[in-house]
Amino acid sequence: MPTPKKRARTYDPARIRDAVQVQFGNVRNAVRTLTPEQFALPTRLGDWTVRELIAHIGMAVTAVHRALDEPEPPRRDVTVVEWSFATAGNASAIADFTRRLVERHPDLDAYLADVDRSLRELLDAHPGSRLLATSAGALSLDDYLVTRTVELVVHTDDLNAAVPGLDVPYDRQALAAATRLLADALAVKAPGGSTEVRVPPYAVVQCVEGPRHTRGTPPNVVETDPLTWIRLATGRLLWKDAIEAAKVSASGERADLAALLPLMS
Repeated sequence: MPTPKKRARTYDPARIRDAVQVQFGNVRNAVRTLTPEQFALPTRLGDWTVRELIAHIGMAVTAVHRALDEPEPPRRDVTVVEWSFATAGNASAIADFTRRLVERHPDLDAYLADVDRSLRELLDAHPGSRLLATSAGALSLDDYLVTRTVELVVHTDDLNAAVPGLDVPYDRQALAAATRLLADALAVKAPGGSTEVRVPPYAVVQCVEGPRHTRGTPPNVVETDPLTWIRLATGRLLWKDAIEAAKVSASGERADLAALLPLMS
């Protein structure tokens, strides 16, 4: 697993808590409008339907509940950026858990309402410094909530892609945190200073080995918008397709990120 060498980015805990709750609320509001036919629509996540995707969004939030039910680890042993690299190995278990959730909760609106209520209670009851045993390692509650912004934004985008015209909104703070975390993950995976990756208005990182840029216009620059970056980082969009569709601007001999993406899936 890559190890970050630079000082880790910090996040405002209060804003992150609000972002998680607001983005989850955006999903809840959208679910209330869906028809039985829309629940049965396919998604870009293998054989999952919209119903299974929504159950998984609830599951991503109740991961906080499950972690708080476990004994507190003795020490923190992973950074929030490292979480990005520890997600792929759990795909099979996540799929099984999601399908069981769908069977147990046919009324997804009621299920999400219960998740929302219990999350608010848990966040009121536990300090952000409380350590959690996660699949990636021991993280603080505050840091784990940053990872929930990634889960919520990514799967909100999956939901919007699956249901034409749905257009679930993205909370600005949630989108910013998800963008920054995945940009930092790129800088950890490909450390260096020869390429500048810009995702305005939320993130700029230096990465890729080679001559370090010090001032003026960098020789290698990649620029894209937040949702395109998140889709690239999570494998929803291929680099070559993003370039062909003019979703990404890339200049310089070290500006091709195809071999570094996706960062997580």
